Amino acid sequence: MSGPLGTQPGTAAHQARMQLEADLESVPELAGRLSAAMLDRVETFVELLLAANRRLNLTRVTQPQAVARRHLLDALAALPHLDDLAAPRAVDLGSGGGVPAIPIAIARPDLSWRLVESVGKKARALAAFVEELGLPGVQVVAERAEVLGRDPRYRERAGLVTARAVATLPVLAELALPLLLPGGRLIAWKGPMAAHGDELQRGARAAAQLGGGLPELLAAGPSQLGDHRFVRVAKQGQTPTRYPRRPGEPARRPLG
Repeated sequence: MSGPLGTQPGTAAHQARMQLEADLESVPELAGRLSAAMLDRVETFVELLLAANRRLNLTRVTQPQAVARRHLLDALAALPHLDDLAAPRAVDLGSGGGVPAIPIAIARPDLSWRLVESVGKKARALAAFVEELGLPGVQVVAERAEVLGRDPRYRERAGLVTARAVATLPVLAELALPLLLPGGRLIAWKGPMAAHGDELQRGARAAAQLGGGLPELLAAGPSQLGDHRFVRVAKQGQTPTRYPRRPGEPARRPLG
């Protein structure tokens, strides 16, 4: 499905861009970070995503207002939390259709991105998006995070790891923290979450075993995002060499 009632991808993408610009009027601290050229690229990304979604299951969100808020605004709301990174290398886990990484990569061209997607057909679609958008600082890696976490080319090299709808926090900590250098940070997109809730507490115990600090629960910011939250975990020390465990093991037997 390309859009509501068969709307063409280009039309739906433009409508999503108009909705995003309208929403950004209420958050000038975000709007000021996005040039007209960046918004043009974001619109092109949405068109590519919706066109590819006709043949691949990349997103269930296709209605323009929902795309603007649940994909674009939701991704870009993290920008204030990405300043002063320890290194300009960023890794996005479970990139799927490219959200949140591609909108952020458009807004932060100074960062060098690795989009990690283990499903081959999705990784190929992402690579096509990146080429069409002309994003030289973005590469797509068709591999599992557990494998990359043991690869010296990736282990403890990133200043930022992002993840949206990938795993619970205890699992995500084991996937992400081995990729971060000390001083780096994990930003995870989450829905409603209590400061003393079970997932956050288990995530804190897992992070402690992996060289991470206490998870911080952050408001998403824009009111249009409702009760969405970010969880930020700072990397404080090196991850023990036994982590991450072999593929699938973090999800089967979560730490924490």
